[in-house]
Amino acid sequence: MSNLEVGRLPNRSTVQTSISEIVFSRYSKLLDWFRNEKSVIIALSGGVDSSVVAAAAFASLGKSALAVTTNSSTFTDSELTDAKTLVKLIGIRHLVVEYDELDNPDFINNSTQRCYFCREELVKVLTKVATDESISAIVDGTNSDDLNDHRPGMLALREGGVRSPLVECGIGKADVRTIARALGLPNADKPSNACLASRFPYGQIITRDKMNRVAQAEDIVKKIAGTKQVRVRDHGDIARIEVGRDERDSFFNESIMDQIHLRLKDLGYSYVTLDLIGYRSGSMDETL
Repeated sequence: MSNLEVGRLPNRSTVQTSISEIVFSRYSKLLDWFRNEKSVIIALSGGVDSSVVAAAAFASLGKSALAVTTNSSTFTDSELTDAKTLVKLIGIRHLVVEYDELDNPDFINNSTQRCYFCREELVKVLTKVATDESISAIVDGTNSDDLNDHRPGMLALREGGVRSPLVECGIGKADVRTIARALGLPNADKPSNACLASRFPYGQIITRDKMNRVAQAEDIVKKIAGTKQVRVRDHGDIARIEVGRDERDSFFNESIMDQIHLRLKDLGYSYVTLDLIGYRSGSMDETL
């Protein structure tokens, strides 16, 4: 049974027995970070980073912590389901807000600053919720390792006053996963995810149909090949499949390759390819 199945987090001393002294000191710093706030909104995606932030916020602030999930065109149904499951396990109050990035022409034009415009809209949504709920601070799940990537969206978050407790406490991805395991979070080892818009080369117009096709393609690859980390990069009529580097051998089977090829052809791709290097975050940025 998960530690969180009754909506109660392991206490600080319980967590301390299951992680190293260094990681525990960082987790304690995260708890103390929230104790300095009166109330917070956590932008919860359902990924491990924002889940750990939400768990720490709830442990420190209880009902004064609110998790907010924005259900939009770039958010899959499975991710929304994961987010709803997690908040029940943690016990934190949760709000789902509907909004659509596709209403923003700067977003659909897909320039190298696309993430900035996306996060700019997100800040507006979260700020309205904060005003309506009389909440003083807004936080997200950015961790210290994320600072190494091309992330123009971070600028929009900072300009909007959104803070990143994991960054401020010096907590990177490995520590996040360690803390999540100690807390009993079911997504502790969940592969990193990103919005569906990240599957397209810059300059390629983003539409709902294109994102739906990518989502279907990734689901097909996961089911047939049994891989956990999957990206289908959409290059028009070419589907470039990235899977975890340790999962590439899943494709060393003619039947699996044939099935995936046929299923993705049915989605409208003329060519179906496997990226030999495997998955890496931000592969579309390699041409910048």
